[in-house]
Amino acid sequence: MAGNEHEDGHTGPADPPAREFRMADLAREAGITVRTLRFYRERKLLPAPRREGRIAWYNDHHLARLRTIGALLERGHTLGGIADLFAAFESGRDVGEVLGLDDPLVAPWSEETPVRLTPEELADHFREDITAENLSVSLDIGYLAVDGDEFVHISRRLLDASTALVGQGIPLAAVLEAGRQVRAHADALAGIFTTLIRTHVLSDVLARAAAGEHPGPDEVDLIAGTIDRLRPLSKGVVEAELAMAVDRRVRAEVTRWLREHGCEET
Repeated sequence: MAGNEHEDGHTGPADPPAREFRMADLAREAGITVRTLRFYRERKLLPAPRREGRIAWYNDHHLARLRTIGALLERGHTLGGIADLFAAFESGRDVGEVLGLDDPLVAPWSEETPVRLTPEELADHFREDITAENLSVSLDIGYLAVDGDEFVHISRRLLDASTALVGQGIPLAAVLEAGRQVRAHADALAGIFTTLIRTHVLSDVLARAAAGEHPGPDEVDLIAGTIDRLRPLSKGVVEAELAMAVDRRVRAEVTRWLREHGCEET
């Protein structure tokens, strides 16, 4: 069998042909009845099939959607809730819009690792808190993006933290609202550090760039090196200040609680 020719001129094994199913075949593959499949179509839970005359052709995407519906039903979701979930899922921004960094001059400051999740895996993390509203908020904040049939969470550490907080009994909606507030404060902190860099370190380079002069190799190296050196410094400052702020707040809360309950602090 002839292989496919790639752009570099080499040949490789041919890609397997995309599978297509008639309605009865798709239902059998998914382990449901044709009647159930028709019902899902009427509820707009499936994308429209490809039509060839009077024949409707379904593909692996439809099969994956049916298996997702089955998995979510097993986890206690209603069909109405699943429909809302898919609607929010399909309105999500492309993953590249959230995770992509198009500026080749500056390397990413963060070291976060994105996480791919199927809808079933996302439901495993947050159980009944996976609602269309929470999903929409997650997409709006930028925690989640959509890539094909999967979600992409922007950060393994943030996903683990959110999962742990929900596991402690905090509603996901409250966790997301706290995340939105933390994001706002983080943006303000980022503004402080970028102002320091722009004003006191890179002012000459940026002034020439504003005048239309493209930065040379040495100046590009200066920008990249400056950012690389300031990365651990900025993280250290924020971590130290946050830790001390939490200490102050906890001591104040304990003191207030002891005073309200007539106890003396020991």
